[in-house]
Amino acid sequence: MKNELFLALTQLAAERNLDQSIVVSAVKEAIASAYRRDPASKGQDISVDVDSETGDVIVKTILNVKEKDNIEDPLSEISEEEAKKIDKNLIAGDFIETGFLEYNPGRIAAQTAKQVVLQKLREAERDLVFGQFSDKEGQVITGTVQRMESKNVFVDIGRTIALMPISEQTFYEKYRVGQKLKFYVTQVQRTVRGPEIIVSRTHPDLLRKLFETEVPEINSGVVEIKALSREAGARSKVAVSSEDSQIDAVGACVGLRGIRIQNVVNELLGEKIDVIDWNEDPKILITNSLSPASVSKVNINEDTSSATVIVPKKQLSLAIGREGQNARLAAKLTNWKIDVQAEEEVEQKTVIPNEQQAIKEQNTTLTKEKITEGTPEVLPIVNQSEIQSEEIIDSEIFDESKSLNDDEELRVLEKEIENLEKQELEEERKAKEKETILDFSSEEIWNIGGSKKSEKSDDKVIRFAEDIESVKVYNSKSTKSKKSNKKRRTKS
Repeated sequence: MKNELFLALTQLAAERNLDQSIVVSAVKEAIASAYRRDPASKGQDISVDVDSETGDVIVKTILNVKEKDNIEDPLSEISEEEAKKIDKNLIAGDFIETGFLEYNPGRIAAQTAKQVVLQKLREAERDLVFGQFSDKEGQVITGTVQRMESKNVFVDIGRTIALMPISEQTFYEKYRVGQKLKFYVTQVQRTVRGPEIIVSRTHPDLLRKLFETEVPEINSGVVEIKALSREAGARSKVAVSSEDSQIDAVGACVGLRGIRIQNVVNELLGEKIDVIDWNEDPKILITNSLSPASVSKVNINEDTSSATVIVPKKQLSLAIGREGQNARLAAKLTNWKIDVQAEEEVEQKTVIPNEQQAIKEQNTTLTKEKITEGTPEVLPIVNQSEIQSEEIIDSEIFDESKSLNDDEELRVLEKEIENLEKQELEEERKAKEKETILDFSSEEIWNIGGSKKSEKSDDKVIRFAEDIESVKVYNSKSTKSKKSNKKRRTKS
């Protein structure tokens, strides 16, 4: 019996990967709990001792030393006089282990002991796992994909199962059961069901830790990663530098024939990585960050932390990248807002305003010269507002017809001036008709009854049908005289 218990404790410790002392402590507490619940013990306080080498189990009762007059429960209390017979140093208030109970638990006690042992072992395992992985937070561990449930991936990391939620998974990676990968531990916390470990494949520090593992110069501090930006699974940019001028920081990260960076790329399942030189000058840093595209010029605005990058037209798509990825990663790496433009577009934007200004000045000059060379009949009726309107019309024509040559522009001007002349002549004709009507209404008074007379002359009063002819003759003479007077005013 003793040997069987010893073998059982040893095997249990090996299966649970626990220290044997932890298993023995759990068994002792389980046996004590079982004896307390067993009716044979009658509720006595029990102390259990197990010898881990021999497997001997010793069960003792614990009695509380009290004065003789204060004893209420003889099964759990003992008088001071009786206690001194066992140990002379005992006084009231002390506890004494005395008596031995036979190691013969019943069925209920055995079942209770089993449940207590399992519970204590689970708690010990959880504490051990939490203690083991609590210092792994922020580190990279290797795990095996165990299963996938509800888009969550469960990873076997040895003593426990870690969780990789969908927010920590990359869109470009497809996971399969049994696949071995490296994960970044983002969080370790206690829960009701035990320690919970959250791992990630998208965290930027995963890339940093992989470089520290593959590049000894980074691990030792000779080469430093100044900044990095990452779109997990697609592309990343890493800026490195070294205080030692004799060390090529980029070359150290790439390795001989690219073996070092290739290992990192393989671990990230083909993610593209650009390693560039760090520089304190923002212009040089922005130029390097847009690698592999070549940059012609960089204009920066420190007030808005923005930069305008000018590249050759053939390099524009390469500088921007697919869906703007290259420019976006460069902006994250440098912390500058980057606007990429082509050289040809910038030159065209600069030349077109100058051409428009020149055409506008030429247009204004031609308009003024054309008005100056106009006929005498047109010049008297042209005022300053009309000249301004002609300039506006001509400028609009030139804005809308930039491709016309000089002859076509002159024809357009002549046509517009001709339209203006026709319009003035039409307005003059309407004004004359209006004056004729006003003269007739004011100078001719119709008086059929003859009760009223004209204020100017009695000859113009219409009394009979014969008088109408005289009125017509008078009106024609009046109109001719007014026309002659107007012409004389115009010539003068």
